[in-house]
Amino acid sequence: MKNLKYIFLASSLLLFTNCNDPEDVDLNPMEVEEPKPALVAGSANFSDYVALGASFTAGYSDGALFKASQENSFPKLLSNQFALAGGGSFTQPLMADNTGAFLGIPTSAVGYRLVFNGTGPQRLNEFFTALGAPVPQPTTNPTQNLGSTFNNVGVPGAKSFHFTLPGYAAFNPYYARFATSASSTMLGDAAVAQSPSFFTLSEFGGNDVLSFATSGGLGVDRTGDPNAAGYSTLDITDPGLFGQVLEGVVGQLTANGAKGAIANLPDITSLPYFTTIPNDALNLDAATAASLTGFFQAVTGIFTQVLIQQQVPPANAQALAAQYAITFQAGPNRFLIDVPVSQTNPLGFRQMTEDELLLLPINRAALAQGYGSVLLTPQVLQVLGILQAGGTPTPEQAGLVLAAVNGIDDKDALDSSELLSIKTATAAYNAKISEVANAAGLALVDLNSVLDAASNGGFTSGNYNFTTNLVTGGIVSLDGIHLNSRGYAVMANEFLKAIDAKYGSNFEASGSLLNVGDYPTNYSPTLQ
Repeated sequence: MKNLKYIFLASSLLLFTNCNDPEDVDLNPMEVEEPKPALVAGSANFSDYVALGASFTAGYSDGALFKASQENSFPKLLSNQFALAGGGSFTQPLMADNTGAFLGIPTSAVGYRLVFNGTGPQRLNEFFTALGAPVPQPTTNPTQNLGSTFNNVGVPGAKSFHFTLPGYAAFNPYYARFATSASSTMLGDAAVAQSPSFFTLSEFGGNDVLSFATSGGLGVDRTGDPNAAGYSTLDITDPGLFGQVLEGVVGQLTANGAKGAIANLPDITSLPYFTTIPNDALNLDAATAASLTGFFQAVTGIFTQVLIQQQVPPANAQALAAQYAITFQAGPNRFLIDVPVSQTNPLGFRQMTEDELLLLPINRAALAQGYGSVLLTPQVLQVLGILQAGGTPTPEQAGLVLAAVNGIDDKDALDSSELLSIKTATAAYNAKISEVANAAGLALVDLNSVLDAASNGGFTSGNYNFTTNLVTGGIVSLDGIHLNSRGYAVMANEFLKAIDAKYGSNFEASGSLLNVGDYPTNYSPTLQ
């Protein structure tokens, strides 16, 4: 018994020694976590869930649509949670593989998915080619109709008025893969063919401004023109037309008593496709800044003489030409941008303003070689030497100097007027979405606020902080526009929280939100 006593004492001392740091001794009683309530659906019926929308609904990510991204689309993730509250099966028109390449679509529109190559985004085929490795071959047949109705009616590229356009499959091969007939509509395949008990409607109207924005504003702002038949793919949709179509779509979806949730639209110009390349990235040393300043003084002088030769009064000529006396300083400077030639800007260029944006695909190597500033050829330098020596260049030589100005093309930037068109249309669309959602008793998902927070310092979801930084932000995929899988999980949670608030379900309170950390931010190039 004495030995047992000493053994017990030694064991007690050992335990005390291992816990002799103050922070290792928990003097507080253990907190018992309150049990969470059981999940309930409230007044919602998730038994037949249909998702209608465009690229976000489809699960488009990393510049492509591929099987893994579809399997992590926000509607699929929602359906997984709905299944815990009486939801049924959820089918999607899955691609055959994870290459992202979709044969039959112009490569300028889509191609192999983007992957991270260690320094930035790169197309999958280019990644393997650079390694000298075989390029994965796509196996999806773009001409094959899958011949069934699907719960996910998400079609990349669809504008608002495309949702009700008969025969839209002839114009969009994504929809052609699963349209129920050659003359069917997206709305008909979602509402009439399936009569859902619950639906989501997302990014309705997103493409109505997106194609205009990604083209650098090459389309036309069609506000005031409700005749969709005259639109090009790059045009901004008239808000009146948008509203009329939205009312019809929601009316059809709710005709049989279905409940649902609709998301508003983010300000797309806050996404990294438009914010990654700063417009003041013209970094100059003091000598180069002085040389460029001198160059534009020469431009001003030459153009003043041109105007005087055209019988413009000298004072007027000097005043008009003075706008081209652009000064530069050591450090960051804003690039030059081409603008339409006008009476007030006859040379058609100016320096970018603080709010104007450069697009992600811009040729960055060209920026380093004078794109957005001046192309100084030996011939131009020779003319500048003549001017510095007090000589007078010939008209042809003077023309070389004016032609050396190399402003950024319209396709690579969004100027102030184009940004205003985008923001005005988006605000009008969102006002209508809110109005229609309230009138129909739908849950309204404020996706705009979520991405606005991400672009202004970030927001926290789960254990993660999300921003809209390209690659590192955690929510936007490598294409700079669409979400990654973790972003779609965040989006699904926003839907669940809005559904809780509207219909009395308790996904959040019951602990049934998605763990966003379970979903990847980037997919491996070797993903099969």
